[in-house]
Amino acid sequence: MSTLIASLGLIMFGAVFLLLPLGFPVGFTLMGVALLFSLIGHLLGAFDLPLLTALPQRLIGLMENDLLQAIPLFVYLGVIMQRTTLAAELLEAMSGLFGARAGGLSISTVILGALLAPTTGAVGASVLTLGLLALPAMLAANYRKSLACGVVCSAGTLGTVLPPSIILIVLADLMRGANAEAQIIRGEDVHGALTIDDIYVAMLGPVGILLALYLLYVIGVAIFRPAACPPPAERPPRLPLTRLFVVVIGPLAFIALLLASIVTGTIYTVEAAALGAIVATAYAWARGELNWQRWGETVRMVMRLTGMMFLLLMGASTFTLVFRGLNGTQMVHALLAMLPGGLNFAVLAVFAVTFCFGFFLDALEIVLLVVPIAMPPLLALGASPLWMTALMALTVQTSFLMPPSGFALFFLRSIAPREVATRDIYKGALPFILIQLFAVALLWRFPQLATALPALLE
Repeated sequence: MSTLIASLGLIMFGAVFLLLPLGFPVGFTLMGVALLFSLIGHLLGAFDLPLLTALPQRLIGLMENDLLQAIPLFVYLGVIMQRTTLAAELLEAMSGLFGARAGGLSISTVILGALLAPTTGAVGASVLTLGLLALPAMLAANYRKSLACGVVCSAGTLGTVLPPSIILIVLADLMRGANAEAQIIRGEDVHGALTIDDIYVAMLGPVGILLALYLLYVIGVAIFRPAACPPPAERPPRLPLTRLFVVVIGPLAFIALLLASIVTGTIYTVEAAALGAIVATAYAWARGELNWQRWGETVRMVMRLTGMMFLLLMGASTFTLVFRGLNGTQMVHALLAMLPGGLNFAVLAVFAVTFCFGFFLDALEIVLLVVPIAMPPLLALGASPLWMTALMALTVQTSFLMPPSGFALFFLRSIAPREVATRDIYKGALPFILIQLFAVALLWRFPQLATALPALLE
């Protein structure tokens, strides 16, 4: 009986793991399971019900969190980007730069995915946008179907890891709390608060390597197997310099300026998000692509998406409160400390579970479920919070490409034409899965890829 009571937190986590694939809303699942186990724990003498009185203050804290207030603004920015022709013009302009060369469309799609990622921050939105724009163009140019599908899926997952994505904002907030809790577990005073600037800078190295590997692969295919990615039959027009600046250089410079302003501390993340939303709105109005009716639809969509995200945050906050009340964190810490191989094997075990979650959960759901539970014990064992953040982001991104039910593959299947077989999508994802696994292994072996640059900028 005592063993059952001590393991109640882990049993609660297992119950969530079993219920999530059933398709019930994740936020409600987390809340329901947490409240149920709080009652079970109270009846068994393992949980103090008055602890739930802290829940309202925790939920109010979510709404007052300066960092999380940037989420609705970045969601708004992403919706505005999707409702304009900016993405289509970016693809057309970049394709024109490559002229009649093989692989121009695939290279342009990877670059476009990198440009769209900071404004969407969600795998589904990026894959759908790229799938509707780039996939038909590549198929019309007689690209090998598997290559076209692989490029779209992999480029669409960049929204998980490229700053300033919504996922990284939530991850930064959770890792900040996990780092403070790990210091308490070690018996230290809380010090050295983790900031979003640190995480953005830490992600630049791993993401830069990953993007370079993507580009090397598609360029290599263009050089050695040009028949797999021929140029379009009709050469895209090369835009004049002024138009190229407006369509390509301008948006790229603006995104880079926003990121640089956040990293250098010139403006806060929420201020950068607000500035981006204002500029995107003015740009859409000036182009005649936004009117009062479409603007109203945009705001309503943003409200729905933001409500869904904060429901997840509320569910995760409730679950974490009960899990800690059941001494689940201490149990996880003890289990990880008992594993052979020390810290490296403990990290491997946690991220193997995280990887499996990617088969049926979105990035935000994975982060909210895994980080508050598994990260404090890992950090208490001596792992660097920046290293853990980068590994978490890349692992989640990799899982989205894994057959048979990776989220990126699922979204592309929903919009791909009938002549594209599911096996083409799976086959196309395989080379990029190997690239992702190589990048994750490289980061696992060399934590300095995530920690060196922030240390230099201190």
